[in-house]
Amino acid sequence: MMTKKTISASRASLILFLCQMITALEVPLDPILLKELSQPPTITQQSPKDYIVDPRENIVIQCEAKGKPPPSFSWTRNGTHFDIDKDARVTVKPNSGTLVINIMNGGKAEAYEGVYQCTARNERGAAISNNIVIRPSRSPLWTKEKVEPKHVREGDPLVLHCSPPVGLPPPIIFWMDNSFQRLPQNERVSQGLNGDLYFSNVKPEDTREDYICYARFNHTQTIQQKQPISVKVFSMDSLNETISANLSDTDFYGAKPLTERRPTLLTPVGSTSNKVELRGNVLLLECIAEGLPTPLIRWIKEGGELPINRTFFENFKKTLKIVEVSEADSGKYKCVARNPLGSTHHTITVTVKAAPYWITAPRNLVLSPGEDGTLICRANGNPKPNISWLTNGVPIAIAPEDPSRKVDGDTIIFSDVQERSSAVYQCNASNEYGYLLANAFVNVLAEPPRILTPANKLYQIIANNPALLDCAFFGSPVPEIEWFKGVKGSILHGDLYVFHDNGTLEIPVAQKDSSGTYTCVARNKLGKVQNEVHLEVKDPTMIIKQPEYKIIQKGGQVSFECTIKHDRTLLPTITWLKDNGELPDDERFIIHKDSLAIMNVTDKDDGTYTCVANTTLDSVSASAVLTVVAATPTPAIIYDRPDPPFDLELTDQLERSIQLSWIPGYDNNSPITNFVIEYEDGMREPGVWHYQTEVRGTQTTVQLKLSPYVNYSFRVIAVNEIGRSQPSEASEQYLTKAAKPDENPSGVQGIGSEPDNLVIIWEPLKGFQSNGRGLQYKVSWRQKDVGDEWTSVIVANVSKYIVSGTPTFVPYEIKVQALNDIGYAPEPAEVIGHSGEDLPMVAPGNVQVHIVNSTLAKVHWDPVPLKTVRGHLQGYRIYYWKVQSLSKRRRRHVEKKILTFSGNKTHGMLPGLEPYSSYKLNVRVVNGKGEGPASPDKLFKTPEGVPSSPSFLKISNPTLDSLTLEWGPPTHPNGILIAYTLKFQPINSTHELGPLVEIRIPANETSLILSNLNYSTRYKFYFYAQTSVGSGSQITEEAVTIMDEAGILPPAVGAGKAMASRQVDIATQGWFIGLMCAVALLILILLIVCFIRRNKGGKYPVKEKEDAHADPEIQPMKEDDGTFGEYSDAEDHKPLKKGSRTPSDRTVKKEDSDDSLVDYGEGVNGQFNEDGSFIGQYSGKKEKEPAEGNESSEAPSPVNAMNSFV
Repeated sequence: MMTKKTISASRASLILFLCQMITALEVPLDPILLKELSQPPTITQQSPKDYIVDPRENIVIQCEAKGKPPPSFSWTRNGTHFDIDKDARVTVKPNSGTLVINIMNGGKAEAYEGVYQCTARNERGAAISNNIVIRPSRSPLWTKEKVEPKHVREGDPLVLHCSPPVGLPPPIIFWMDNSFQRLPQNERVSQGLNGDLYFSNVKPEDTREDYICYARFNHTQTIQQKQPISVKVFSMDSLNETISANLSDTDFYGAKPLTERRPTLLTPVGSTSNKVELRGNVLLLECIAEGLPTPLIRWIKEGGELPINRTFFENFKKTLKIVEVSEADSGKYKCVARNPLGSTHHTITVTVKAAPYWITAPRNLVLSPGEDGTLICRANGNPKPNISWLTNGVPIAIAPEDPSRKVDGDTIIFSDVQERSSAVYQCNASNEYGYLLANAFVNVLAEPPRILTPANKLYQIIANNPALLDCAFFGSPVPEIEWFKGVKGSILHGDLYVFHDNGTLEIPVAQKDSSGTYTCVARNKLGKVQNEVHLEVKDPTMIIKQPEYKIIQKGGQVSFECTIKHDRTLLPTITWLKDNGELPDDERFIIHKDSLAIMNVTDKDDGTYTCVANTTLDSVSASAVLTVVAATPTPAIIYDRPDPPFDLELTDQLERSIQLSWIPGYDNNSPITNFVIEYEDGMREPGVWHYQTEVRGTQTTVQLKLSPYVNYSFRVIAVNEIGRSQPSEASEQYLTKAAKPDENPSGVQGIGSEPDNLVIIWEPLKGFQSNGRGLQYKVSWRQKDVGDEWTSVIVANVSKYIVSGTPTFVPYEIKVQALNDIGYAPEPAEVIGHSGEDLPMVAPGNVQVHIVNSTLAKVHWDPVPLKTVRGHLQGYRIYYWKVQSLSKRRRRHVEKKILTFSGNKTHGMLPGLEPYSSYKLNVRVVNGKGEGPASPDKLFKTPEGVPSSPSFLKISNPTLDSLTLEWGPPTHPNGILIAYTLKFQPINSTHELGPLVEIRIPANETSLILSNLNYSTRYKFYFYAQTSVGSGSQITEEAVTIMDEAGILPPAVGAGKAMASRQVDIATQGWFIGLMCAVALLILILLIVCFIRRNKGGKYPVKEKEDAHADPEIQPMKEDDGTFGEYSDAEDHKPLKKGSRTPSDRTVKKEDSDDSLVDYGEGVNGQFNEDGSFIGQYSGKKEKEPAEGNESSEAPSPVNAMNSFV
């Protein structure tokens, strides 16, 4: 059943929750509905806030809005009314608010610069646009200047300044020559973000006279050119020759030789700088250095890592680019320029600010008169934005008062609204970096329900798939939706259906019996409306004979079969594909109804063939591979793994690198794809080989990176498609020098094992990472944010250090630095840890229980103050237990159940409760140490539910026209029983069900004598109990009235009662005894004859026929109880079923159930959502209601046999 919720006016918190749900109601964009409903204006399209226009084209400022009645438009310019009629160049598009400013015929765009705002207004309110700043683009010429030639000595740095004109928007800068060819750039020569061209050091080939800086202005599609710059580079040799030619032999002069130098930064200047960037923008940081040799740039973030997937390096790593920056990207970024002579660095402190951005933007609110609601406007930014409200474009402080409206910061609360309360509200969130403006209307409507889904819409789906039946609706107040199946069907409910908030009915797994007519009913206090849709569930299409793998010789023919089975109401089409594409357009391919034939097969026919069967509702496919082989096989080429490489040689031996070369072995007819290089550490692990690297199969040398203090040997393995070669012989050994550690331990953490300690743990360096003898660790710590000095201790090569005597659960700054006999590793990064946790101090307060239904409750509580948690908050834990059943009034064994809700949750769901029972619960906060104290026990009661089936149904004392029924009450009444319902119907000799009779029985009765029945008639009974909630599961039974002595008499016609004659036992009649004796004698004689014939080796015709045609009516005996197997039908409502005979005492008992949650949802293990809500509802299988005219199979009995004789 669909849940209905009623909320009283006094329960303010629930009212607020309801109001938030109501805010989701939108007026659907249904053309017929929009013609009838009034609606405040809504801005649907507007120009961007910062609008740069082309000064050569007309200016178009967009403003489109919808509403009922259609809105009118007005504009302001620079805060004052803009009278459009007084400016002949300004027009408004028809049925729109969009301005068109004609500047093509002599107008100037500069005359229309300013801040524009559009207002759309009708009788229900006014909506406003953003402030649209109009600015024409500018592309000024370069200022005239005299460009002096640049004379520079080889190896010196050089900067060519561009200094482009200031344009709007800023131009794109690039350097070219007179031939309009881009100047080559590399690690030595590159362009900076400011457009200047930087040379880390110049070379003679840099000499040229056409270094030209260009500025491209995209808005106006123009390019401006700077005067060419001439650069002359003097080499040391040419300079010395020139000087010596002008000096006498007695003079001595020599230009200094080309000297290498360590790096210095060309930009930025100094050792530190600052940069502010806005959230969501692209952060660009630049470092360009000079030096000889050319320095290389490396970027690091102090105290953290560069963000993965958002970090990019440009301009030969001189530019660090981080996209979509956030507040977490604030910090210090260091660029390091390094060459063999040394290094320099620059630290840029980045601060990320944020223009306002939405957390919760206000949404349109549709209410009916007398309802309550809220508008919520929440935004964030850095600094925190200021929230201000307007109504119909006017600040709310000076707007006309509305008694139904109350402003509370970022929320407007409406109560008992009336039609005059309709208006458009604007929320403005602003800080120094920008603003957000949102319109949201409050539309007060009183509308009866309307269903927008077309009537009698037909849905067709394939069985075992979800079915979604639409019921789009509108009304104010929001209508309640109910679904029915059939013309007089009951309301749909239970696990078989899912009811969506938009009115859609979902059948998760539709079956053939799901077909039918479904009725959707929408109702509110103003009326009720309904609509019918139809569902047809089709059988799935299946390929019952699939194509099979075939091997065929060239020139032969082959056939692939594809037989399908489909729903008779669907028309299938069969398509054949080759290698997932269309079949070749070749007459050799012949498509039959259920097969594909290929004649005169060629090599091109080799591939995968797929049969695809399509209907309008589904598609299935099956594939098979065709392999074409030659008619006469040719000798196969022998392929094998390559021979091992040989003649390994080590050259260019440096402290951290070495070059390895080798000669490849024979590839054995399969090309070598790659070489694998392995190394051995003869000092630490002699005989153990490790992977070093691998290179392409065409490469025979590799530069290998080495670690300090390792005794290396190398070997090479060749690889081809067949496999790996044997390893080569090992190279000579090479011992690298010891060095300081390059890195610090990873995985540094600070956690407490006791309330008064701090356990610092780390992953020790392994193997080569020590870089030398005497590996130790310097462990440092200090309490965070209290100004303490660092406390340090040096420990051996271990992975843990315990600091004692700490306060309980306070943050500490921690760092662990590696060192060895040579020195210390680089300064380590700091991590934050916490000292030990202790049990929480207080219990959650204000525990409230809201009953959702008879098996589900929602629990609310107030969170505890974080300072009392004394540890990492892991969540809250609810202990709950059943006190007693309200129907049985007896206590039971208390079994406490526990549900844990992670995080700082303040509510949770309790599933699997028993209806009509009394429960208690308490709530506790949980941290890493354990649970805190429990809240006071909260008592709550679950409402009634439907009962289980009666515990038994016993039928006894059969007479000519009556039967006695006895029963036991349900094992789980789940409430107060109000009545029992008995339904029964006769079953005739042809297994047809007669009319159904229903009797209602008081709840205090436990037996009933059912009279006025037909004699010698079998009846089927259906019996179930009821509470005020509804009917429970039913129990079924069958029984037979006894037979009349004079044979079968027709039932009397009149008052509707069955008349009975005097009954006589047929087994005592003489004629019956004589007949049975004659039949037994005849059977004995036949058995003797058969036995004699069989011993003589002969066969009689009857035996042959039996062997050839086994009698389908002859059933084998059951091995367990000796009874004959009975004919059984698969339908649940048949009167007799195989293996389900009625016991001798006519009693049917329902097996007891336990309290396991597995019993909910048809034996599937119960699952919980993140908030603890139970997935799946309580369900129990019910026997289907009998329908008239259904056939039934009946077991043979002596009474029925005699009836057939008579």
